[in-house]
Amino acid sequence: MLRTAASLVARSLVAVSLCAGLGAGVDVALARSDLRSAETTIGVAQLPRQGQQTYVLIHQGGPFAHDKDGVVFGNRERLLPPKRRGYYREYTVETPGARNRGARRIVCGGVQRTEPDACWYTSDHYSSFKRIVEP
Repeated sequence: MLRTAASLVARSLVAVSLCAGLGAGVDVALARSDLRSAETTIGVAQLPRQGQQTYVLIHQGGPFAHDKDGVVFGNRERLLPPKRRGYYREYTVETPGARNRGARRIVCGGVQRTEPDACWYTSDHYSSFKRIVEP
C-alpha cells in the first residue's frame, strides 16, 4: 500500500512539473491536440481496398457515390495543419456492411481537387488521421 501511494505521489509530481514547464498562458488543451496530431503515415497500398479506390477517384475527379463527397471539410478537430476554410475536402471510403457512409474518410487539401497537395485517411470519423504517402 505504501509503495502504491508513493508511486501515485511521484506520478502526480511529474505531471505537475510538466504542466508548470509549459509556462503561463499556454493552453494545455492545445498542447494535447498537438500531441494527438503528431503525423503518422500510411502508404496507398496499405489503405483498405475501398480507400485505394476512393484515392484513385479523387485523382480522376470522380464520379463519387455520395452527394457529400468533395464537400468542404472544416478541420474543427484541428488535427490537420491549419489552412484557410475551403482548403480541405472530404471523401467517403466505403465500409462493407455499413448502412450509412460509415466512419472512414479521405480528406485532401489543395487548390486543385484532382491534384491535392496532401491527403489523409481516417478510419475513426476524424478522431485521428494518417497522411497518405505514395511510394
